[in-house]
Amino acid sequence: MESTTHITTIAAPTVAEHKAKGSRFLAYAYPITQAEDLKPLLQALHDEHHKAVHWCYAYRLGHEGTQFRANDDGEPSGSAGMPILRQIDSAGLTDVVVIVVRYFGGTLLGVPGLIQAYKQATVLALQAASRLDKPILQSHRLQFAYEKMSEVMRLIKRCEGQIVEQHMDMQVALCVAVPLVHAAAFTQQIQDWHWLQTGAEDE
Repeated sequence: MESTTHITTIAAPTVAEHKAKGSRFLAYAYPITQAEDLKPLLQALHDEHHKAVHWCYAYRLGHEGTQFRANDDGEPSGSAGMPILRQIDSAGLTDVVVIVVRYFGGTLLGVPGLIQAYKQATVLALQAASRLDKPILQSHRLQFAYEKMSEVMRLIKRCEGQIVEQHMDMQVALCVAVPLVHAAAFTQQIQDWHWLQTGAEDE
């Protein structure tokens, strides 16, 4: 799922279709960064496919992959969400959700048939996706006097950091996300600056 400095996700949404005994399984794969991204995607597919019978999904999030969910949406327990999740994991991906929309074709597939159908639809959607390596970021909160701004900005640029938020008053407060590959150098420098207040956490 990850290297020591990067995660692998998909670059853009994809869709694929699998058919089994008359039922249609439409698999939609999306890159996401938080669980809250799921709800509008799910609602859009409910609106688009209002005659479908199930909207099953699974996602895996984060560089450690500890945040995940699998939902069978009324299918027999373990027959839809987990097969989808296993294919996300098998592909070595994170920050991904796959939603599979099912149109019932009139013939019951049984649990083994459902597992295979949801698995295959997910495989096809993920195979169609371009993979994207994203750097794992470490967040730092910095606070310092305004006259030190240019010095701090040079360090952020050198370490390929991104300013996530900033507040400027008598003191400057920044939240900076730095790629893990540069985190040690960044941390060492800001620790050497005794005039700077800081905190750090992995994202």
